[in-house]
Amino acid sequence: MEKMRNHIMKVLKPREIVGELDKYIIGQDQAKRSVAIALRNRWRRQQVSPDLRDEIAPKNIIMIGPTGVGKTEIARRLAKLAKSPFLKIEATKFTEIGYVGRDVESMIRDLTELAVNMTKKEEQEEVKEKARELAEERLLDILLPKKKEEPHEADEGDREKVLEVVRTDKVESNSTRDKLRRMLRDGKMDNRYVELETANRNVPMVEIFSSSGIEEMEFNVKEVFGNIFPGKTKRRRVKVLEAREILAQEESQKLIDIDKVIETAVRITEQNGIIFLDELDKVAGSDSGHGPDVSREGVQRDLLPIVEGSTVITKYGMVKTDHILFIAAGAFNVSKPSDLLPELQGRFPIRVELYSLSQEDFIRILTEPKNALITQYKALLDTEGLDLRFDESAIKEIASIASRVNEIMENIGARRLYTVMEKLLDEISFDAPDMETKTFIIDKKYVTEKLEDIMEDENLSRYIL
Repeated sequence: MEKMRNHIMKVLKPREIVGELDKYIIGQDQAKRSVAIALRNRWRRQQVSPDLRDEIAPKNIIMIGPTGVGKTEIARRLAKLAKSPFLKIEATKFTEIGYVGRDVESMIRDLTELAVNMTKKEEQEEVKEKARELAEERLLDILLPKKKEEPHEADEGDREKVLEVVRTDKVESNSTRDKLRRMLRDGKMDNRYVELETANRNVPMVEIFSSSGIEEMEFNVKEVFGNIFPGKTKRRRVKVLEAREILAQEESQKLIDIDKVIETAVRITEQNGIIFLDELDKVAGSDSGHGPDVSREGVQRDLLPIVEGSTVITKYGMVKTDHILFIAAGAFNVSKPSDLLPELQGRFPIRVELYSLSQEDFIRILTEPKNALITQYKALLDTEGLDLRFDESAIKEIASIASRVNEIMENIGARRLYTVMEKLLDEISFDAPDMETKTFIIDKKYVTEKLEDIMEDENLSRYIL
């Protein structure tokens, strides 16, 4: 599994990483270049001699730009590309130790939990076939219960007769079992109901209120109660098709080595983990010395050791943060990166500015990416048998309206396209199942009719768009 990750990073050169990001994100070339280099550097570090490898720190990045320009999407796609555990979290969720709120170490615990789940899923995938075979045998045992052998007291001759009878029954039983197996595999028994015994552990819900370590205390309490209250089983009546999946899941859990999973997950967290720290500008220095701003600098001080490299206690053991890649982001329209603590600034050596999106960018966002908005809406309405088509003039008008609304009101970048598209297609989405016409063309006139009145009434547009 680790070899596979390294292989992916080795194959993808920075130019190829940018090419993959281009499939989903329009523009922001400099930001893509920076994250591509940071990802490639991870593979490069693995090739360096061990004595120097641990000395090479990750090149953390700060993305500076308004909302809705692609900061989060770049980080998320990068993590997906690298098959790395990825956590997005807002810096404003944290507070300085001593105040009510989450402590910064919780992000490492969350990241480790994600890595464990990822690794467990991959391990289960590897034993999937074996688990399905075992589940099939268990299901056959339920469908064809074994006959209980009755004790016999007989002489030698009678014993031979009894043995002969048992042997014949066994042959018949195997024959019936094979027939059932074939029917099961052909799906002929999928709608038949069977009774299963499944685990039913009801652990009492306990909430802990604490200034720090809240998550770890919660885990410990759950584990203690989990051990005190014995596991119970309950009988469920389910269809054979569902029963196969339930049993296969149970068997795959038994087949994997959980200690190996945890060991691998911790290593992946330490070497490949990516944390996207959004809204970093909200905890930058402030002139206010009281109220909600009082702990801002304290959050930075608490973040510093995590970003610099420290050891965090999790329920899976000690996790080092030295080589976790941190990608921070913020609009920085009120504060500046230089308002951060000097030590924290030094841990983010790469600064990238993302530009605001233009009307031309909106046109490209609507049509070019693999997951383009127009592609999504066409696919959704295609499920109703409706062929939705967009005229080129309509696409330009949608982009123009989204751009104007961003200028009039708060600029929320590409997210504005979602609100405009939802309002535009509201009536079609509602009527689609009952429409007799199976082809619907949206042109500039239709867009104008649906959105012009809202655009003219500024107060209304503030609520609707």
